[in-house]
Amino acid sequence: MPARRGLAAPSPLGGQQPTVHIEPLNLNGPLPLQKQTAQAVIRDYLQSWQSFNTAFDQNSAGLLDADFVGVAHDKMVAAIHQQIALGLHTRYQDVAHDLRIVFYSPDGLSVQLIDDVTYQQQVFANDKSLTTQQAHVRYIVVLTPAELRWRVRIFQAEPQAESASQTQ
Repeated sequence: MPARRGLAAPSPLGGQQPTVHIEPLNLNGPLPLQKQTAQAVIRDYLQSWQSFNTAFDQNSAGLLDADFVGVAHDKMVAAIHQQIALGLHTRYQDVAHDLRIVFYSPDGLSVQLIDDVTYQQQVFANDKSLTTQQAHVRYIVVLTPAELRWRVRIFQAEPQAESASQTQ
């Protein structure tokens, strides 16, 4: 699949859609990944970023339900509850995604991808910006099919790939 622009809606942080680069499929496995399936996985994964952004900005864990399940959902819900308890909310703006699908299970019930993402993060207390930082993080992501879409089950940052610059 060629590089393309993201499917994301404008964000309050920068108002820009993220740049999305998708590595060509090169899977070694018993089950080939159909182009339509790969496109649906990428589309749904990028949509999950919008749910993630909105849920953390509005402190509304229920907004994660359509796009996240399992461990990914539980960790994000816990993080939202923690920021509510601290009187904070966080605004994310994904700037760029470099996506690579690395595994498609033989039973067709999971897809693993790697996302080298750049995003901006603003933390607020009482709608006053406390900090802004830009980060580049490598995420290992596992998606599973649901009724109508692919949902994120695992959303794990690789710590050694993280880098951030911060402003106050």
